This record gives sequence, C-alpha cells and structure tokens, in this order.
Amino acid sequence: MKQTKIIVGAALVLGIAALSGCATHNNPNTFTRSEAGRAQHVETGTVTAVRAVQIQNDSRGVATATGAVLGGLAGSTVGGGRGQTAATVGGAVAGGAAGNAVAGTTRPGVEVTVQLESGRTMAVVQEGTPDQFRVGDQVRVSSDGVTTRVSR
Repeated sequence: MKQTKIIVGAALVLGIAALSGCATHNNPNTFTRSEAGRAQHVETGTVTAVRAVQIQNDSRGVATATGAVLGGLAGSTVGGGRGQTAATVGGAVAGGAAGNAVAGTTRPGVEVTVQLESGRTMAVVQEGTPDQFRVGDQVRVSSDGVTTRVSR
C-alpha cells in the first residue's frame, strides 16, 4: 500500500512536469536554456503589416493523455473493489478533461510581416500585441534555424 502511494506520487510529479513542459514562449525577450549561446542569423528590415493572432498550444493530445493517466492513477488509490474501479475511471476522465483544458488555452500573439533588406519578405508569429510594432518600423529578424523573432 505504501509503495503504491509512492509510485502514484512520483507519477503525479512527473505528469505535472510534463504538462508544464507544454508551455512555449516566443516572446522576443524570452529565451530557453537551449537557445542561450546558440548563434543566430540576423537581418534587418521594415515592418509592412501587423495583425493580432491567438497562439494555441499544439501539444493537446499529450496533455490530454497525461491528464488521463494521472487522473486514473490518483483515482486508483481511492477505495477498493468496484468503488476503486469507478474512482479510477472517473479520475481518468476528469484528468483527461483537465489536461485538454490546460493545453487548449490560448495566448495573445502578433504576426509581423517584414520586408527584409535582402529583398525577401518574412512573416513571423510571436507572443505579444499589435501595438508593439507599427508599419514602417525598422526591425531586426533573428533566427537560429528553429526559432525566429522580430525585435526593435
């Protein structure tokens, strides 16, 4: 019994860590640990368009499955016999719904279209609001090949 509680506790901690890993940050002022020290290619250009967008987490299936597993594990520690089975199923359903809700959240974003000095046009979506950029602004577009950001 004590070993089961330890296993469930460890699974809950790992699940919370997995769900928190679903959050992403594309704010031009926020960098992940893996991005620090990575060389970036930088180009300059002029903003030609700005529009508000919503950024939705794209790891919805992972969060739903993780929530269902964690809910089922938590429910399995309640009661015994048929009551335990019902609690396990109920926990899995509730956990899956909670995981889906967490993953389904949106954040405000901005799509910035930039005419680069090289002649190319690039559109970048990142966290933020349209009032951060105006058409005609001179900006820097930096990219490490994976993440691209627009900044002043």
